[in-house]
Amino acid sequence: MEIISALSKEFQLKPGHVGNIVSLIDLGNTIPFIARYRKEMTGSCDDQVLRQLSDRLQYLRNLEKRKAEIKESIAAQDKMTDELEKAIDSASTLAEAEDLYRPYRPKRRTRATAAREKGLSPLADILLRQEPTAGGLEEIAKPFVNAEMGVETWEDALSGAKDIIAEIISDDAGSRKRLRELMRKDGLLKSQADKDEDSVYRMYYEYSEPVGKIPGHRVLAVNRGEREGYLKVKVELQDAAALSILDAKFAARPSVTAECVKEAAADAWRRLIQPSVEREVRAELTQRASEQAISMFKLNLKPLLLQPPVKDKVVLGLDPAYRTGCKIAVVDETGRALDTAVVYPTPPQKKTEEAKNELKRLISKHGVGVIAIGNGTASKESEIFIAELNKELEKSVGYMVVSEAGASVYSASKLAAEEFPDYDVSLRSAVSIARRLQDPLAELVKIDPKAIGVGQYQHDMPPAQLDAALCGVVEDCVNSVGVDLNTASATLLSHISGLNAAIAKNVVSYRDENGGFQSRTELRKVPKLGPKAYEQCAGFLRIPGGKNILDNTSVHPESYGAAEKLLSLFGLGLSDLASGGAKALPGRVRELGGQKAADACGVGVPTLLDIMAELQKPGRDIRDELPPPLLRTDIMDLNDLKEGMELSGTVRNVTDFGVFVDIGVHQDGLVHISEMADRFVRHPSDVTEVGEVVTVYVLGVDPGKKRISLSMKKPASGQSPGKTD
Repeated sequence: MEIISALSKEFQLKPGHVGNIVSLIDLGNTIPFIARYRKEMTGSCDDQVLRQLSDRLQYLRNLEKRKAEIKESIAAQDKMTDELEKAIDSASTLAEAEDLYRPYRPKRRTRATAAREKGLSPLADILLRQEPTAGGLEEIAKPFVNAEMGVETWEDALSGAKDIIAEIISDDAGSRKRLRELMRKDGLLKSQADKDEDSVYRMYYEYSEPVGKIPGHRVLAVNRGEREGYLKVKVELQDAAALSILDAKFAARPSVTAECVKEAAADAWRRLIQPSVEREVRAELTQRASEQAISMFKLNLKPLLLQPPVKDKVVLGLDPAYRTGCKIAVVDETGRALDTAVVYPTPPQKKTEEAKNELKRLISKHGVGVIAIGNGTASKESEIFIAELNKELEKSVGYMVVSEAGASVYSASKLAAEEFPDYDVSLRSAVSIARRLQDPLAELVKIDPKAIGVGQYQHDMPPAQLDAALCGVVEDCVNSVGVDLNTASATLLSHISGLNAAIAKNVVSYRDENGGFQSRTELRKVPKLGPKAYEQCAGFLRIPGGKNILDNTSVHPESYGAAEKLLSLFGLGLSDLASGGAKALPGRVRELGGQKAADACGVGVPTLLDIMAELQKPGRDIRDELPPPLLRTDIMDLNDLKEGMELSGTVRNVTDFGVFVDIGVHQDGLVHISEMADRFVRHPSDVTEVGEVVTVYVLGVDPGKKRISLSMKKPASGQSPGKTD
């Protein structure tokens, strides 16, 4: 119950809803299923909140488990007290719990260990008490001189006692917490050159920034520079500030022994606490930066996956290259490969006319409606070639430059080899490029999300954490769109709620052996697809043209009865759906009252609204509601750009400092965060997202460095963007 209460406060949700979410997760329900089909139980939490809550639940459970282990260990040493147990129970983070455990954790041999073995603990206790005494330090320490134990002089005794005090101070949980907070607040992250050579890390060769203000992308850049041997990095905190905290707690009484305690405190800080706290603070910075980078990757990946498909068109995919030629693949409206070729319009061969004739033949033969050009090597020359080809065609064919990030990964994969055993790797890439324009989601799920290239420092992220986050995005996207059960690949099916790779292959095998599925209930016949998997997956699988029109909607089979009751409530039936007969439902439900209608159908209002939306447009694709991709028929050159020019472009990447926009000149332009709106912008993602078509204005062009500065602010009449009178 304590965890439920904590989650309820943290997420500002009702305890009952949090309890239901935890129970649903524990029962093995997937996040997409809970988000879509258990809204009444969760208070209509979306998938993002559910994933955050699930992650936090795991953290709190791990924390409780660790606290139990700590208490058990301390109790086994007969050192547990009521006060300590209460402090451990109250710890809200793993760091706090570990600080409390530090004095009781088994240690390797230290200077303090050796001093204790020499019998100097009582002396350390005397010094720490700082009681008024008539004698000096020599008189206090002399009784502890013991040559047999290696304590030759009273100075040796004091030195050993101070080692013990230093360790006691270092192990003090409260002091470590305050010093950690101080370093977070007043510490400076500093870096300097560790190699006498130029590098991409030059700006960090003599660099410092407050720990509390440094943005995540700079933390990751500094970390990488340190890892590659270009930088030395440290977190610096003024000793005086740290020592004032320790002295106030351990050496506050006026006494002849106070100076010894202060010396021990200084040693504790410099030798024991500062290096440890610095590691912890840097780990926190890295963790926070990693979480921000992963969040940014997730933010970019979702709209990339959900880009509107180019439907009902034959697509020609062109994988650009120089010496080895451009690989061509033509795919039909369903993504099936129809034809392939290799042409050489680029240097060194430059067989332009021969290449044009071949593409004209393929366009005419297969009725190509659009061309997808990969953005890799020789993309610029290939785009120029296609633009010139367009001028010679009776009817121009629109084209789009698409990211081929990860295409080579897919092409060399076992999956691609199974799909196209007779194609070489480069021809598989051309097919993938064509399909990326045709149906981005179906194609991109075949690639490791890390290889798609819409993040910052993704290769520096904790692999397990990044994989879990990105797989979650893929899962949410696939399930929010739904898939055609009779055409989806095993890879696409494996991302459906309740299915895994093995069951997805079984679905495809069953389909190949028995023909297309006619109803969702047929899924029960698929080997190893049990009742739980069926419950989780059924609502996300579509069967266009099946026996029951509801099978082509996201209405879950468990709610078919409710859907039919809703229709009959207003004199309609399933046969009316195809002709759009349910479009009047929202008005009719409002007249009756949403709660009354829901009660009559035996469901909650959120489920009723979802059912109603699906009945109005069976087979709808949420991506169809988004603006279509920007297709071009002609090309511009970097040198054609002029200051103040207005252009349309496609957002290719969103970062913490701005967005990169493809404006059709092969080189993406940067819209800095300060040029995104005429108001304060907290983060670029608040303004736009990957795949969105935006209007931009040219601020400046540096052909030498291939840099284009853009603005999304509309300039006042007679002004260039970004400039004022």
